Amino acid sequence: MTHITLVRHGQANTEARDEASYDQLSALGHQQARWLGEYLTNSGAHHPRVYSGTLTRHQETASAMGLGEVVQDPRLNEMEYFTLAQAMEAQHGLPIPEEREGFVDHLPKVFRAWADNKIDNPPESWRDFERRTQSVLADIAAGEGPALVVTSGGFISMAIRQAMGLDTDAMARAALSIMNTSMHRLFPIGGHLSPVLFNAVPHLDSSDRHYAQTHL
Repeated sequence: MTHITLVRHGQANTEARDEASYDQLSALGHQQARWLGEYLTNSGAHHPRVYSGTLTRHQETASAMGLGEVVQDPRLNEMEYFTLAQAMEAQHGLPIPEEREGFVDHLPKVFRAWADNKIDNPPESWRDFERRTQSVLADIAAGEGPALVVTSGGFISMAIRQAMGLDTDAMARAALSIMNTSMHRLFPIGGHLSPVLFNAVPHLDSSDRHYAQTHL
């Protein structure tokens, strides 16, 4: 097994309320990714294998980071949160928040209902999301050399859930905390992938870049 560094994509379209509109980086998202790419280059980080999901925001992040050959895998894609939220509104009367703070209460409710099979006809089941997260990380971990993976916050929170045995509410809290272009490292310990880095943004730590530490 080898260690895996997961990177959340740069800031996407914060005004979006559907999957298609959300799937593009903002101007700040491109800048966050460029800064991360510069940081990795200057720090001498070695990632002979690079992966990403197939979503536009994943590809734009990888490109702005200046990454070389990137293996795209749809198993690294995000859950369809907006689609799930629309189903929750239609089926259970839970309104979709208009402001960022509203998601603090909204996201755990969506996760709970999804995990308990209380959302009819979701784009994928909770179990399928669990299985694809586990399978793609196992395949990447079986390769040679450190791997860098550009993906999304929901996927990263599921990876952390599986590594630490988190319940659904704890996974939701983790998902809410994950910043754009943050790094999260899973390291093989005792035959299992364990988290040794969470939500690191060293490329955004200087005082003139604090404004770029975004969650949405």
